[in-house]
Amino acid sequence: MDADAIAQGRRRWQERYDSARKRDADFTTLSGDPVEPVYGPPDGDTVTGFERIGWPGEFPFTRGLYPTGYRGRTWTIRQFAGFGNAEQTNERYKMILEAGGGGLSVAFDMPTLMGRDSDDPRSLGEVGHCGVAIDSAADMEVLFRDIPLGDVTTSMTISGPAVPIFCMYLVAAERQGVDPAVLNGTLQTDIFKEYIAQKEWLFQPEPHLRLIGDLMEHCAHGIPAYKPLSVSGYHIREAGATAAQELAYTLADGFGYVELGLSRGLDVNTFAPGLSFFFDAHLDFFEEIAKFRAARRIWARWMRDVYGATSEKAQWLRFHTQTAGVSLTAQQPYNNVVRTAIEALSAVLGGTNSLHTNALDETLALPSEQAAEIALRTQQVLMEETGVTNVADPLGGSWYVEALTDRIEADAEKIFERIKERGRRALPDNHHPIGPITSGILRGIEDGWFTGEIAESAFRCQQALEKNDKKVVGVNCHTGSVTGDLEILRVSHEVEREQVRALTDRRSARDDAAVRRALGTLVEAARGEGNMIEPMLEAVRAEATLGEICGALRDEWGTYTEPPVF
Repeated sequence: MDADAIAQGRRRWQERYDSARKRDADFTTLSGDPVEPVYGPPDGDTVTGFERIGWPGEFPFTRGLYPTGYRGRTWTIRQFAGFGNAEQTNERYKMILEAGGGGLSVAFDMPTLMGRDSDDPRSLGEVGHCGVAIDSAADMEVLFRDIPLGDVTTSMTISGPAVPIFCMYLVAAERQGVDPAVLNGTLQTDIFKEYIAQKEWLFQPEPHLRLIGDLMEHCAHGIPAYKPLSVSGYHIREAGATAAQELAYTLADGFGYVELGLSRGLDVNTFAPGLSFFFDAHLDFFEEIAKFRAARRIWARWMRDVYGATSEKAQWLRFHTQTAGVSLTAQQPYNNVVRTAIEALSAVLGGTNSLHTNALDETLALPSEQAAEIALRTQQVLMEETGVTNVADPLGGSWYVEALTDRIEADAEKIFERIKERGRRALPDNHHPIGPITSGILRGIEDGWFTGEIAESAFRCQQALEKNDKKVVGVNCHTGSVTGDLEILRVSHEVEREQVRALTDRRSARDDAAVRRALGTLVEAARGEGNMIEPMLEAVRAEATLGEICGALRDEWGTYTEPPVF
């Protein structure tokens, strides 16, 4: 790009920056020296390829979505939490909000994630252990008791039963007297990544996609601020994918959901802003920063050039980040505080919109209150003490960072081509029921290609660790330690007994005939082609349980068994 074009871009950025709202904060160094809100090439310089870097707030958004960076608004501190029953988790949420957390992120237990009630025989021993147990709308009411849902953003990390869980959330808001139209937050819902990595699905892919499409329509028409679909790369990376694989598989899943929305006749400029993303922040500091920058650039370009999005918000890739759980070690667990801080800093320098920092004891158990507070304070130290919020994209223009950004983008584009080719081979007549990327994803799930690719990457990483080619402090190097055992949070088995008792009492107190009618209406909707959200809401209002709703749909749609991969 020539010097005149660069200068014009700087003037455009300056106009947008001047007109934007900024925080009332001290934007100087610790020594008191002022810093500019953004840095770029010196006046008169020509920079080859600068259009791929650009200025914050301008297409292709490599340097961020907003001209102000974090001077306008810092990232949201959104700590992931949930354990035991709804009442216990409600108390933890209040602690997080009182300590300065900016939003809530709900962790559900394994029975809930699998769409089963707490008294299901398969739930035995798992209730409340890896998150909070939610069986019905009554539990959701308790979960958010004294927390006005109209005033707080809420993220829910659940995919298989995401739609009935969201219906319970809507009913809890109704019972608080909150208009669902004002709700704000994010629901994960991303079923593709379950087949690819996390394995928490309920049905065949097609019924899941139908429910997701129904939810997208419902939110687009009635809950405009809520993001009904958070496309998750986090679990793909935690399963062993490389940074480029995490990026490519995640964005491909996102493109698949765009194709789903378009197939429903939705306007891409209306529904695409309701998509958000969820990435892992791993330990290779600069690679992670480059991954986040490449993600914004790829998404913006594909949304404009492939899917026809004309509004900026439809081209924006907004994302939440969680530090890498798989990087934490049981050995010398206090080292995990350092790992988490470095990973969190990479997310911030990569321009994350919200952030969860893992606790030092999460490789052993759910976080203790002390560990959760340290994780929260890690973000607050980064935000308040380090100066990283003073400048938008402070590493933009670094030869190393830009080269890494270009490399990861190129690697991702190669993977997209492989996915599309799989779709073409599955459908040689170029007939794609939803779209070319979606067809490739479904074929890759069907034949185990994604699982095999991730397994191969995980195997190579494990080999490097076992050969000591890659070092992990406290595990395969520097293993001497004076650290004693941690006191960890243990969830009492009494929680399960209490949850089952409460569920039994609720069943005995409800109108069973109304529940049966509502579930029958839901199954009839499943057999037809109409939107299923309203019938599901009616079942939830009648106090049908999660297991009853999901069980009725399992009986109608059947279950899914993944192909073996050797």
